[in-house]
This record gives sequence, structure tokens and C-alpha cells, in this order.
Amino acid sequence: MAAAPAKRASARTKARKRALDILFEADLRQTDPLPVLAAHVELDEPPVRPFTVELVEGVTAHLSGIDQAIAESLAAGWTLERMPRVDRNLARIAAYEIAHTEVSREVAVAESVSLAQELSTDDSATFLNGVLRAVVARQG
Repeated sequence: MAAAPAKRASARTKARKRALDILFEADLRQTDPLPVLAAHVELDEPPVRPFTVELVEGVTAHLSGIDQAIAESLAAGWTLERMPRVDRNLARIAAYEIAHTEVSREVAVAESVSLAQELSTDDSATFLNGVLRAVVARQG
């Protein structure tokens, strides 16, 4: 029996992944994400999608509130700094989408969890799902 064909990522999923790359790079360098974004836009290889720009700019503009929402949703003994960089930045993207966009909460969580399954540790998807469900619950 042949293997099922790989599912192609949507344009918005690709934009989220690119936003993650840019936020991760800025986090790793401990620098503002906006100049990192600008450098990627200028390089234009591959082109930076408008949704990627919206996500990076949105996360940057609302970072303190986003980080507070995530920190308040972590289990005892966990801190934002203890989270793996990939997970932290996926949580930031999803928290931004949950609080500041028209994207449904379910889609924001599912997209983040799916990217965690692809890009992070074996436990990351479950961990991120729990944190983001708590963020959603706190939003009311």
C-alpha cells in the first residue's frame, strides 16, 4: 500500500512558520524583531508574506501583554524563559492571534500545536496545547 501524500501547508500556515523563524531569530539574538523582519523583507528570498509581517509586527507591538498572558497560563514552576524558544514564540504568535485578530481561537491553537509537532520536541505540542487552552480560558 502506498503512503498517503504529504499535506501541503496553506499560505497562512507558511506565513506563521516564517513569522516563527523571524521571531526565533530575534529571540536568539536578543534583539528587536522589527529590524530582523525588515532585513528579511529587503532580502526578499523567499518573499515575506503580508500575513507574516502582520504577525511579527503584532507580536512586537503587544509583546508585554502577550508574555503576561502566557506567563499567567503556565503551570507552577514554569517561566517564559524556561520554555524552549520555538515553543515560546509559537505561543506568542497564537496568543497574538487569539487576542488581537479575527482568527478563531481554535485555529490559532491548532496551527501553533501543528507547528510544534513539526518543529519542536516530542512533548511540545501537548505542552503548548495546554498553555494556549489556558490563555483562551483567561480571555473569557
